[in-house]
Amino acid sequence: MKKLTLLGGLTPQQFLREYWHKKPLLIRQAIPGFKPLFSREQLAEMTQRDDVESRLITHFGKRWQLVRGPLETVPPFTRKPWTMLVQGVNLHDDAADALMQQFRFIPDARLDDLMISYATDGGGVGPHFDSYDVFLLQAHGQRRWRIGPQKDLSLVEGLPLKILKHFEPEQEYVLEPGDMLYLPPHYAHDGIAVGECMTYSIGFRTPHFQELGEAFLQFMAESIELDGRYADPDLAPTTRPAEISNAMLDQVSEQIARIRFERDDIAIFLGEYLSEPKPTVFFDPPARAMSRDRFLAAAAKRGIRLSRKTRMLYRGRQLFINGESFTMGRADRAALIALADQRRLDPQAMQSASEDVRDALYTWYQDGWLMPA
Repeated sequence: MKKLTLLGGLTPQQFLREYWHKKPLLIRQAIPGFKPLFSREQLAEMTQRDDVESRLITHFGKRWQLVRGPLETVPPFTRKPWTMLVQGVNLHDDAADALMQQFRFIPDARLDDLMISYATDGGGVGPHFDSYDVFLLQAHGQRRWRIGPQKDLSLVEGLPLKILKHFEPEQEYVLEPGDMLYLPPHYAHDGIAVGECMTYSIGFRTPHFQELGEAFLQFMAESIELDGRYADPDLAPTTRPAEISNAMLDQVSEQIARIRFERDDIAIFLGEYLSEPKPTVFFDPPARAMSRDRFLAAAAKRGIRLSRKTRMLYRGRQLFINGESFTMGRADRAALIALADQRRLDPQAMQSASEDVRDALYTWYQDGWLMPA
């Protein structure tokens, strides 16, 4: 792999081996000459939308307040200090999506979204830690970061934000536009705007095992088949009518113990779970959908590309798209994997697709999951 300016001249292999999940990395001019993709007014407009996850954090009079979007308005830009956070910006803008795609040396199963933080002078969200890896790219103005390998993660009680009670920074950096700071999980940090500023955060998914376990049991419930009913033909009279008997417990335990799952079951569950769009994501079907023949003709001429909002993964012969899964035929596997990895498919690959895949692609087009390139 080649060295990347994005990683300060490291190859992705070097970065993952030496820094990922281990220690911070400051990268000066990770993206030289970087300019913000949105104005503060455009960000404020996004916070008013139902399909955009946003938050407004104010610290007026040293009192923390948090308001979740959609927002009716934001404070004057001349007032300080306050912060607006706009989540999943990559879902709504091609340039933001292209920026996030630069981080796909990390698997899509881990890559989450691009969040933009705008702050007036002195704005921030207080000293805190994240449970996931994050790249903090400075887009506009300056932000002063204080960071440290905090062991005491206790929080201040009674606040709407998770703010560390005993923050002990060990390093301090001021980031300029184009500079980027990588932080591993649980690494304490506090970012304060020096004047008006914007920071772009590229975050990664780290689902709780408890959350995965509960979702997997729900997934398995749809495939469990236990025949018959409980029966006790040899039931004897009891002097303890409220007690659950050993015989009943043994019989039910025996049936429950018959439930089995394989590694393939977990793979299918994980693919569907990780490709499921967030609740705030809505797909827009084409306003005037082409007929199947016209769509396939356009795709054969120009190829196709996935919607910014589409999540597509694969494992072995299984393909996962927006929470759904199906088995890929041998002849179509290479093309579908290319679509998942490159997020587009060239015309030549389209021409060799089977009828089943053509049908699926047209259905996904009608649903707004993909479109001609």
